[in-house]
Amino acid sequence: MFNFLKRFWQRLSTPSKAGVGFVLALGFVGGIMFWGAFNMGMEATNTEEFCSGCHAPIVEEIQSTIHYSNRSGVRAICSDCHVPHDWTDKLIRKVQASKEVFAHLIGTIDTPAKFEARRGHLAAREWDRLKNNNSQECRNCHEFEYMDFTVQRSRSQAQHSTALADGEKTCVDCHKGIAHQLPDMSGIEGWQ
Repeated sequence: MFNFLKRFWQRLSTPSKAGVGFVLALGFVGGIMFWGAFNMGMEATNTEEFCSGCHAPIVEEIQSTIHYSNRSGVRAICSDCHVPHDWTDKLIRKVQASKEVFAHLIGTIDTPAKFEARRGHLAAREWDRLKNNNSQECRNCHEFEYMDFTVQRSRSQAQHSTALADGEKTCVDCHKGIAHQLPDMSGIEGWQ
């Protein structure tokens, strides 16, 4: 038995070039397949169909907003506003969102009534996330540098130019509810 183990160890410690090449090729192909499957999973969870599995009432209400249907024909979907576009930030957000999927699967928000009861909490968390990242998802489409203030209404001109000048506010400070109905925040700590 000892000789067998000794020969086995010698064989492992001095593999043939073909064996090393085979293992490297197998690892390379396996890595590509894993990366492709992982990326497909990331993209599959960025579709409206996936989001509506748990957030059907929200997906329905967005259909009456300017982000869904407008004169220019540009349409935002859930992931455009709720998932960062940068790959690293997107991965972090997907890990965070897995908590929401888990909550749906264990029954915390698996019905419209349960979802509505948690809606204020979920909205507050999302608004905080957008505030903390300077509304980056909004800015992927809407940039101050490209806004023509002269074609905006006077109130919008004043608000946007002030926000641009002082840098204290971000999009979500004024535009909560731009694509969703505002939830009742009366029972949410820290929100008036």
